[in-house]
Amino acid sequence: MMLDIQIDADPEWDSSTGWESLVRSAAEAAIAESAFPQLARSQRPVELSVRLTGNDEVRALNAQWRGKDKPTNVLSFPQLEPRQLRDVAGEGPELMLGDLVLARETCEREAEEKRIPFKDHAAHLIVHGTLHLLAYDHQDDESADEMESREVRALARLGIADPYLAEEL
Repeated sequence: MMLDIQIDADPEWDSSTGWESLVRSAAEAAIAESAFPQLARSQRPVELSVRLTGNDEVRALNAQWRGKDKPTNVLSFPQLEPRQLRDVAGEGPELMLGDLVLARETCEREAEEKRIPFKDHAAHLIVHGTLHLLAYDHQDDESADEMESREVRALARLGIADPYLAEEL
């Protein structure tokens, strides 16, 4: 797969963690479990931009783009329509999948609350955000169930337990 990942990380995102490898693995797993696995076989390069930042920046973006003046764990800004995702055969210009923005403090707090490793939760949020870039949402029960099942399968590819089972206990 020709996945070009651009990562911009604030200093509080420990650079020794190997974020590029984690982001790549999580994004590739999400693509493999999506309705668009052909993206992995395309000769066209696919670009994903990831911003690892803090609550303040995410809160500002969330207020600006979603009208919600509060931080959240991950924001997704897709740049392709579903028809563009389906039609990736042959050569052509790089496909700009979109942008993901993660908030460190929110991600850390949620991982602590769930009693799971921070890296596993970050991987889950990258999978979740990538699925949003691939036109999935959770606006109703049916779409939420479909998205959740794809997340669980993608995380299993990464050796990460189903995060939704822990919530049900």
